[in-house]
Amino acid sequence: MYTVIGKANSRATRVLWMLEELGQSYEHVPAAPRSEGVISFNPAGKVPVLIEDGTPITDSTAIIQYLADKHGGLTYPAGTLDRARQDSLTQFLLDEFDAALWMAARHSFILPEAMRQSSIKESLIWEFTNSQRTLVHRMGEGPYLMGSKMTVPDIILTHCGIWAKVAKFPIQEARLGTYLDRMIARPALVKVIASMG
Repeated sequence: MYTVIGKANSRATRVLWMLEELGQSYEHVPAAPRSEGVISFNPAGKVPVLIEDGTPITDSTAIIQYLADKHGGLTYPAGTLDRARQDSLTQFLLDEFDAALWMAARHSFILPEAMRQSSIKESLIWEFTNSQRTLVHRMGEGPYLMGSKMTVPDIILTHCGIWAKVAKFPIQEARLGTYLDRMIARPALVKVIASMG
């Protein structure tokens, strides 16, 4: 059985959701970032951490892609053109969506107060808005990013959409908003979100 370390209102959401979608059993330890229970597995103090057979795996994207590959779900096989497209979308989302949201979070409450630059948020929202336009052109025909099959990038994008709402980063593209509403309603994600309360 897997152990997932990290509060569900963090990137741990991605891992918990992936495990629910795959129907895998897990234990959830809702430890805060930089807490003793996290640092013992990840010296950087970041969550999530997945423990399997005593081995810690860090970084939410690495974890969910590992789980998808291991269990043969929510991914295309390595070495295929579809997987190359999938990985390209994953990298785009990390560079353009996750990075902007993370930078805003760092300057809102993570960095020491003297190091925060509150004015940076305006430029990050501008970048985030431009990235939405690019993404809409890359979206497949179907309910998911790549078309008819849900994949790893769907989990990353939906989590970023939830994060954007909390951070007051507007979703400007109607097609993206409709997509996010549909994805947030998935039973596996609803279950994970309910566990936050």
